[in-house]
Amino acid sequence: MNEHAIWWHIYPLGALGAPIRPDWHDDGTTGRLRRLSHWLDYVRDLGCNGLLFGPLFASTTHGYDTTDHFHVDPRLGTNEDLEWLLAQCRERGLHVLFDGVFNHVGVEHPLTKAALAGEPSPVLVAPDGYPQHWEGHLDLAELDHSNPATEDLVVNTMEYWLERGISGWRLDVAYAVPNEFWRRVTDRVRQRFPQAFFLGEIIHGDYLSLIADGHLDSVTQYELWKAIWSSLSDVNMWELAHALERHADFTEGAYQIGQRDHRYYPPLLNTFIGNHDVDRIASTLTDTGAALATAIVFSVPGMPSIYQGDEQAFRGVKGDGVATDDQIRAPLPDSPAELSPAGAWMYRHYQALIGVRRRHPWIANAHIEVTSKTNERISYRVTQRCETGTSGTPAGYPAERDAPDRQDSNCPPELGNPGNHDSDCAQWLTVDLDAAAGWIRISCSDSEVWTFGDVE
Repeated sequence: MNEHAIWWHIYPLGALGAPIRPDWHDDGTTGRLRRLSHWLDYVRDLGCNGLLFGPLFASTTHGYDTTDHFHVDPRLGTNEDLEWLLAQCRERGLHVLFDGVFNHVGVEHPLTKAALAGEPSPVLVAPDGYPQHWEGHLDLAELDHSNPATEDLVVNTMEYWLERGISGWRLDVAYAVPNEFWRRVTDRVRQRFPQAFFLGEIIHGDYLSLIADGHLDSVTQYELWKAIWSSLSDVNMWELAHALERHADFTEGAYQIGQRDHRYYPPLLNTFIGNHDVDRIASTLTDTGAALATAIVFSVPGMPSIYQGDEQAFRGVKGDGVATDDQIRAPLPDSPAELSPAGAWMYRHYQALIGVRRRHPWIANAHIEVTSKTNERISYRVTQRCETGTSGTPAGYPAERDAPDRQDSNCPPELGNPGNHDSDCAQWLTVDLDAAAGWIRISCSDSEVWTFGDVE
């Protein structure tokens, strides 16, 4: 799935205009989740084949302070509303990932209250008698990942929602949880759901260890995200070149982990230029800069995700205090028909780039090489991976439900030699970008050429 996945990332509480302040009161609105059905055709027509949801479960404020993992947040609707929405997604061929907040719970969670009362609970209590607050957030209580009860809670939550038809989980702050915990959890879940998909959030740290030791299928590529916007902002293609070279190493390392462990899904890094935690790319750069950044994401290996509204050139920057995320998590209109026409060009820009990606799906797991660079310009070449191999029993999967033996689908066996990147098997594309002049050209071995800006 991940080789073809392109996700539309949505933060439901914000997108649907739900109240999130600590003193919020029920305004009587019901079934907010059902309004998202108006956006499903829009997402499909954009070219995405999956929805990556932010928090959906009962919580106190922003969604990451969970109070019940088995019930939808009443500000969004009911479990029945969510199951109806999942059925609508299935009708359109859209996969769904849920946001799993399993590093901590909210201070109002029953497990937190039990811990403070001295009852058995996997919530950590600090020496001062208060919950162990994660990174100083007074509304969050850390879970003890050495306690079997935490593992059981996570496995039970995952399986409950997988039974209802989701494809997998985004693991919030996965970097803060021991890799061994993720390994135990994913292995247990895959005993029942061998095709379950796991994407781990990691900002700084060892991407490949989280994939290898945690048995995850993907991790967030924050290093590349930073280099894309920063290099375009500063007109410093040396920074982008360095990040692309490291991205090449990460991609190769992830591929080798998949081969070594016979993974069901070839591990990939999640590439992006926006999400619910960062300034909007069109605010950080300009419309032109955002368009160039988008072209980079869709022309390099990885599993892309698009944050709601970036495909319309939405603006928004982080603020201060309780309103810090209001601009970057602003409500969507009730339906795409209410969007301003000012962003339509960017939507078409995304569609065109996703089209290039769909016609060249091998990009997801390809080799990448920077061929030239100056302050203003960079060129790189992306080459199809032609190694062949078979899959046995994926790590963490029961033997009776093996992934089938399969040739690497990127390359017909009669073409080229395994491991020869320069064989006739390999398709390729080259990318030339001038950050100062604001243009980019993607040239493919099948003679397709895509451009943006006044290309020289």
